[in-house]
Amino acid sequence: MSGAQRGPVVVLGCRVRFERRVWTVAAVGGGGVRLMAEEGGEVVAVLLSLLFADPAFEVLDGPGVPRLLPWGLWEALPAAVRERALAWERHVREVETGRPGREGDGGAARSEYDPASRTLAQREAAKAAELTASGVAASAVTVRRMRARYRDGGLWGLVDGRAVRSRSVLGRADERLVGAVVEVLEENRGRSRGTLGRLRVYTERLLVQRFGEGVVPVPSVSTFNRLLHALGDGTGLVGSRRQHRWRSARPTPPFTPTVVMAPGELVMMDSTLLDVFTVLDNGVEERAELTIALDVATRSICAAVLRPKGTRSVDAAVLLAQMLVPAALRPHWPEASSMEQSVIPYERLVSADERLKGAAARPVITPRTVVVDQDNVFVSASFVAACESLGITMQPTPPANGPAKGHVERAFGSIGTLFSQYVAGYTGSDVTRRGQGPEGEAVWTLRQLDELLQEWIVCGWQVREHDGLRHPMMPRTALSPNEMWAALVAVCGHVPVPLGQDDYIELMPLVRQKINDYGIRIDYRTYDHRVLNPYREQRSTAADGLWEIHYNPHSPGQVWVRLPKADVPRGYEWVTVPWIHHSLVRAPFTDFTWQYVRGTVARRGDRVQHEHDLALALRELLERTGAGLGSPRERIVAARAGAASAAGAGSAVACGGADRSLEEPGVGVRLPWEVGLSRPGDGGVDGVLYESGNPFDDEDEADAQGEDVRDAVLSAGAAVTGSREDEEGEPWQPVGAMKVYDPLKEAMRW
Repeated sequence: MSGAQRGPVVVLGCRVRFERRVWTVAAVGGGGVRLMAEEGGEVVAVLLSLLFADPAFEVLDGPGVPRLLPWGLWEALPAAVRERALAWERHVREVETGRPGREGDGGAARSEYDPASRTLAQREAAKAAELTASGVAASAVTVRRMRARYRDGGLWGLVDGRAVRSRSVLGRADERLVGAVVEVLEENRGRSRGTLGRLRVYTERLLVQRFGEGVVPVPSVSTFNRLLHALGDGTGLVGSRRQHRWRSARPTPPFTPTVVMAPGELVMMDSTLLDVFTVLDNGVEERAELTIALDVATRSICAAVLRPKGTRSVDAAVLLAQMLVPAALRPHWPEASSMEQSVIPYERLVSADERLKGAAARPVITPRTVVVDQDNVFVSASFVAACESLGITMQPTPPANGPAKGHVERAFGSIGTLFSQYVAGYTGSDVTRRGQGPEGEAVWTLRQLDELLQEWIVCGWQVREHDGLRHPMMPRTALSPNEMWAALVAVCGHVPVPLGQDDYIELMPLVRQKINDYGIRIDYRTYDHRVLNPYREQRSTAADGLWEIHYNPHSPGQVWVRLPKADVPRGYEWVTVPWIHHSLVRAPFTDFTWQYVRGTVARRGDRVQHEHDLALALRELLERTGAGLGSPRERIVAARAGAASAAGAGSAVACGGADRSLEEPGVGVRLPWEVGLSRPGDGGVDGVLYESGNPFDDEDEADAQGEDVRDAVLSAGAAVTGSREDEEGEPWQPVGAMKVYDPLKEAMRW
């Protein structure tokens, strides 16, 4: 007899179940069978493939076929259990065949087990006597039972069932006790943690209340604690939360590794607090928030945005736009960091995209799919609209699943070890590594820290070898992100995507509203200008009749309205409409500052009076904190407003610069960034800073050219505003400036 387990076989004369009826196999051959029904005597011819495909098919009797032993389970058994099963196999074989070995093995059968001279019952009795003499208690019935088990299950049927029996983690605990423990654990979810003894007391009370005194006994303390751990471990219901964080399983990673072969095929975006304190306005020290876009194929940091705590959706949208724009080479950066001096195929790329002339060695990658988490920044309507306008597919990750965007998470760790820990004001990666006073070590402003970070990305990260980047022709050599991009762009090519002024306005958050007789009102702020006169109380051409309005949360001093215009290619134009109280509040503020003021000012009149009161309160807050006064909370709010306005208002859109509808006859519209100037009010010569730092390294040269700079600033401001005046007779000067690139020069190139 074979030692393998045997199963049923379809042969002539066997009974089978087919289509919920019992049949007898009358003939087999030619890939089919003839079946005769037991009831009625009906005869049918059926293909074997159709017979076996029937869900109800079953062989009711017939010979078996060899089946493999589950070797994985067999090897996991204790050695003693396996030896006992093998010994019983030899005994059973000797009883049935006369020889303990397998069929074909040599050797003569012993006389007491010779099938030719002894019956099966005699051989079973002889084997029982032999086992009893050797110290193994066995009877003829035992030998017969082992023979039956071997016939049905082969060698696996001879294994001691106690060794393969599955054991419950709950042991033999009463089901009523288990239910009470589960209910107590759930009731304590979210409450302050206590000892296991407290849970035992709660369980005893619940059992008495539900079943009566002494009906369901509570086991000993050790047994009860084991039951608690069996039910609560891994769920966070037992032990401290710190223990739960260490014991809990990591989130489920993607089922298969993500393989990308082209730049931009998969870009991961995420935000985190940078482990560095920065000095905001009014001397407030606070950690900045970093948002990056990482290309998986090349591991390139395509863009990085540094903001005060509280990144907005507009920052994520600007991050997308920055990926498509070449990074300008700053004057103080080394010449080796230019794209022309790098390993990137500069000559071939610049022939396709002239914007790369004088650019820094940072790849320009057009994303096809962006992987984001489900944070409000990335699932907001403005970010989704930005992705749709740029033709980008969004792929949100499951909640609280870091491995789904593990590349960008690992990049944040590398930024901490390669950049942050060498910067003054480093906080340490966690509280256990934090010094006594890292706030006092902070010396860099948010803008200065952003300058350092951008330079490190170009000069450090992009040229550093990454062990995860391997070229197919050089699998043993690690490549840098720039080298990997150079290798892939030669195969995939580079398609430049130009962005103009209108495209950046499209990236701003959107609201749809009517243009009322008083203008446009958003969050208790009214925007109005005479350019809206023809459209007041009028329906737009959209289906809902509302007008499309975009705003910048980092600079809510103006909004952009899409108005129809027949003599332009697109059939519409963007006009900039200022806040009616812009002359009352000159200092920079953000939507975050406005919300804080709204929470502190009670309404005492109509909407018009309430808005005026809010503007006065905002001005008083900014003036008070600017003088170093106010509560710590007010100073933080104002400091964040100044830093966010300086960083955010200039990085997305030229606020007011595209207001060609307000252009006066004979006055050309020139934007501040055309003369290389950034937003007024940040220092420098007469309150003006240059785009890439002050180009005048020599003080005498700066003094000599100071008057020219002042004239340029004044002419730029006058050119933007022209001779137009607001309702109070005072020229309106837009707030903010473009920092990404020159949109007018960009438009001329395309």
